[in-house]
Amino acid sequence: MERPIFTNFMMVQFVVAMRLFSIFIQSGCAIESPHYTVVYSESDFEVRLYRECSWMSALVRGTTSFENSTKDGFHRLYQYFHGANLNSARVTLTAPVLTKIISNSSSSSTQGSEYHIKLYLGTKYERAPPPQPLPELNLQLDKRRSHCVAVRSFSGFAEDDNVGKEVEGFWNSLNKHVNKSWETPLVVDKSSFGIAQYNSSHHLTGRLNEVWVNVLSGFAAEWCLP
Repeated sequence: MERPIFTNFMMVQFVVAMRLFSIFIQSGCAIESPHYTVVYSESDFEVRLYRECSWMSALVRGTTSFENSTKDGFHRLYQYFHGANLNSARVTLTAPVLTKIISNSSSSSTQGSEYHIKLYLGTKYERAPPPQPLPELNLQLDKRRSHCVAVRSFSGFAEDDNVGKEVEGFWNSLNKHVNKSWETPLVVDKSSFGIAQYNSSHHLTGRLNEVWVNVLSGFAAEWCLP
């Protein structure tokens, strides 16, 4: 299905909204994020238990660029959150913007076979169904059960030329702290990983990004069960 194209007016709205979003974050106002509990932590990574939550997701194929995929998917999500749904309802923006990358291999390469760009829908839609997106946006509702995620933070901008290094750093952290010291190694899903970005492009300092990898089994499994 052909993807809708931004008009010049919509693009101006998008830029203005992102600047307001940046000011909102920097002013200390709360931006809602999915709720979690830290069940284990080290100096350079932690394991979080996320409770059941819903995301709106945009699938992007036909590119090997993390940056281009994230921009493409976020533009479609932006339209949905600003009224491009069957209810013509505005949905409050949340953080982070999460790009899930389906890997072509078990390496740290960000050149995936497909990308899923997601925005959390907030606690308002934990019990009530969210507005249905317009069909031409090609968005899907992603309802996640309670699950554990291993997380490693990094600063600056998440870009094509540094994201792979950050993912490699995550694997090194796991090998350093977990797989060589525990009787039961932490088993994570190496077929995919996520890059979470918490700041708009106009937020130049103090940026927060994270590498997310789903936990399959290991020491934390008992805490990660629903």
